[in-house]
Amino acid sequence: MADQVNTLIMGASYGSLLSTKLLLAGHRVKLVCLPEEADLINKEGTRVRLPVRGRDGLVEVASGATPGDLSAATPDAVDPADFDLVALAMQEPQYRAPGVRELLDKVGKARVPCMSIMNMPPLPYLARIPGLDTASVTHCYTDPTVWESFDPACMTLCSPDPQAFRPPDEPTNVLQVSLPTNFKSARFEGDGPTEMLRRLQADIEGITFDTGDGMVELPVKLKVHESVFVPLAKWCMLLTGNYRCVQETEARSIRDAVHSDLGASRAVYEWVADLCRKLGADPADQVPFEKYAKAAEGLVKPSSAARALFAGAPNIERVDCLVKTLAAQNGMQLDVVDETVARVDARLAQNRKAAA
Repeated sequence: MADQVNTLIMGASYGSLLSTKLLLAGHRVKLVCLPEEADLINKEGTRVRLPVRGRDGLVEVASGATPGDLSAATPDAVDPADFDLVALAMQEPQYRAPGVRELLDKVGKARVPCMSIMNMPPLPYLARIPGLDTASVTHCYTDPTVWESFDPACMTLCSPDPQAFRPPDEPTNVLQVSLPTNFKSARFEGDGPTEMLRRLQADIEGITFDTGDGMVELPVKLKVHESVFVPLAKWCMLLTGNYRCVQETEARSIRDAVHSDLGASRAVYEWVADLCRKLGADPADQVPFEKYAKAAEGLVKPSSAARALFAGAPNIERVDCLVKTLAAQNGMQLDVVDETVARVDARLAQNRKAAA
């Protein structure tokens, strides 16, 4: 492998956060996106705005001001075999889109190490969890067949804990980070790809950034863990906050979903944490409820899943369905979770009927 790690990131919105960290560490990134996005990024680069502890306002990092190399392309214009690492930064339903589906199939067949930063774990990653029958959860996926060419040994999962959004009044090459937590990745099965991730972790740790009035350490690091269960800590957060943003007639903020009834939120959080432990997680793999509840105080927008549902999306990532299904297989049930899944089901049915 050359000095620079050459990474292909499928998804230019959320993917631009990871790409910015890799670029600041001096690596090469190609973003896969829509034609108009690719044109804009190739012309102007990306801009990512982050809150930095001890500073007012946001620090903006323009890709053109980093030591790394950034380019963008459409799905049909890249060969995964040219890259050291592929990162999956689109929403799970998007992988069945024409062009994207074919590229994903090429990634699987090329056996390039692939790190998903989706909330919904790819089926090949679930196959790495001992005793989990992936065939029993395929109904939770928009199109489970898109993952058929992957070897589980080539797939890992990185929990997308940092929260970010595209400001609505800005161009599509701008991303704003609202919760600057870390990306938490499980290791690959093999030592070689894992060492590559650990090198990226170290390179990102070493970054300092010149704001024009001094050097600062930027938040959002990459942390590589031995346990396949570490990224699943996000499930507790998703079921407690993100999916409970979905109400019958409108979406509420993550803060309100968590803090309007803290007792119910704690019950959901601990129930999902218990499921993860039944699957094999160590309590050390998990995030305490109090830490999540504190972070949720600053999450004043509805989750992306809730916003998509109330914008008419016919498909979203269904971690809620996945968790409920795995829980039932382990003899677990919780009314609040059943109600949440039912509300998401109902809104999706309504959206699909309207789109028909």
